[in-house]
Amino acid sequence: MTDLTTAFERVELPLETPFTISRGTQHTAANVVVRIEDGEHVGVGAAAPSRHYGETAATVEAVLPELLDVVEEAGDPLALDRIDARIDGRIGDNPAAKAAVRIACCDLAAKRLDVPLYRLFGLDGERTVTSSFTVGIDDPERMGEKTRTAVDAGYTVLKTKLGTDDDEARLAAVREAAPDARIRVDANEAWTPREAVDNCEWLASYDVEFCEQPVPAEDPDGLRYVYERSAVPIAADESCVTLADLPRIADACDVANVKLMKCGGPRQAVEMFHAARAHGLETMLGCMIETNAAIAAAAHLAPLLDYADLDGSLLLDSDPYEGVPMPTGLVDCSALDRPGTGARRA
Repeated sequence: MTDLTTAFERVELPLETPFTISRGTQHTAANVVVRIEDGEHVGVGAAAPSRHYGETAATVEAVLPELLDVVEEAGDPLALDRIDARIDGRIGDNPAAKAAVRIACCDLAAKRLDVPLYRLFGLDGERTVTSSFTVGIDDPERMGEKTRTAVDAGYTVLKTKLGTDDDEARLAAVREAAPDARIRVDANEAWTPREAVDNCEWLASYDVEFCEQPVPAEDPDGLRYVYERSAVPIAADESCVTLADLPRIADACDVANVKLMKCGGPRQAVEMFHAARAHGLETMLGCMIETNAAIAAAAHLAPLLDYADLDGSLLLDSDPYEGVPMPTGLVDCSALDRPGTGARRA
């Protein structure tokens, strides 16, 4: 047993530019950073709550004292199974708050063993994947400009947000600005099933890699309808929240998009990746708009992925934390020169 001390703070993070998806525009991101200390090491994690999943910074702050009490009572950051079970037994839902605590526990556990997080999980750090860089909704000309900026910075995989009254013009501007890039599209539930099938026809003509969450999550039959008729592969995001969702989407998509802030932590994400594979799905790890205090932990799961969308901290005006090296999107865990998740104050 070890005497552990815990603390948390809310951080308001301005975005570099306003970020728009089909549901609205975001100018700042409220994250809640968690610290767990054992007197020698400090474990860091963060919550990036989403109202879409019923969480805000205020709800995270409301439940964190009880969740952190569980950690202090356990007294052993390596007792991850026990901590996970007691956290779920104490508080229902609230996955972003749980993720913050669990990320900090994993960070501290790996630091205690003097290994990077991917080694704590037994993963091959030399297996890499390239993260996409997201181009939010804007007028076509501005989306083209954002795309050229990303390409000039070296990004070769782009994710284009759609869900407007003129989606094709916006995608055309992105493709013109990035003729050689791999492009993915995310509609964030904006289309009806019939619209999605029609739209996927012209998406294919722009050589789109896949289309993410074309229809509302509340319409599983609609997702299956699109999947069975689509000209491009389909990824599920809002329809794929927790482990229990995977059997329900297994015959309705090609790719399962997992996020730590949806499923509740890194170990929970690993469970989802293995279950997705068992159901014949490809794996993707996404994020909210997050500080590297959260993104860094996600990056260590890269060896389990087919696709990554871990650009959340890149959309910030500045990030108070550094994380795993991701030059031009390449997630390189093996280049990490320190134990834990790699998150540290910038």
